[in-house]
Amino acid sequence: MHYDPIKRSLGNVFNRSPFLRKLFYKLLDLLLLRTWHVHKELKAWAKGKGSAEILDAGAGFGQYSYYMSGMNRNWNILAVDVKEEQVKDCNDFFGKIGRKNVRFEVADLTKFVKENSYDMALSVDVMEHILEDVLVFRNIHASLKKGGMLLISTPSDQGGSDVHEGEDSSFIEEHVRDGYPIKEIEEKLRTAGFEKVEARYAYGAPGKISWRLSMKYPIQMLGVSKLFFIILPFYYLLTYPFAFLLNYLDTNSNHKTGTGLIVKAWK
Repeated sequence: MHYDPIKRSLGNVFNRSPFLRKLFYKLLDLLLLRTWHVHKELKAWAKGKGSAEILDAGAGFGQYSYYMSGMNRNWNILAVDVKEEQVKDCNDFFGKIGRKNVRFEVADLTKFVKENSYDMALSVDVMEHILEDVLVFRNIHASLKKGGMLLISTPSDQGGSDVHEGEDSSFIEEHVRDGYPIKEIEEKLRTAGFEKVEARYAYGAPGKISWRLSMKYPIQMLGVSKLFFIILPFYYLLTYPFAFLLNYLDTNSNHKTGTGLIVKAWK
């Protein structure tokens, strides 16, 4: 499925006012299981942090930069993305709401390096889109300060991108890989220079069900017709209580396997 046209349609709906944009971010926070996991890790990292320099590497809609900029106004966040229209859109929105500690720039992560500049770098659902992943890891490693941390959320090879058999294709066709083996991404990060790497599975048994309820089925409906925008509020009214419970269970459990990975690496 081509996911970008659906994302653009959603963006057009929620970009009509700052209120709708904030509502969009809140909905993503509630619905996306990866957001639950990422927020949990960000809160753990933030303990005792005063000022900090942060890189949002592949910022997309800007929802994680928005969340981090609200956690601590003394954090300065540079959010980069390859898509010029998204960068302009985010700069316009963040300017309107007065979040002066966030700046968006157009950048290619295979070329982006700002040596010894950041205390933390965040990469959410980015690496599965980039073929030259070790090069990106090296660039981020060089851009981190000593002791700085890289936090990654990405699909695993255990059914990530909703691929279950060898002949299956990714549910989201823009992916260049269907998911990482956990040992592979750990080794690639060490090859890039990271001294300490921790990886764990997300999207275990509860998360797999939640993802289908919260994301896969609604996206498939929208791929058929935009008229399903009208039905979506009623759909989520029925399904979200179950998805909420499943997200909570997935975020607060240890999984022997899962379709997602949460990876932390320190310089």
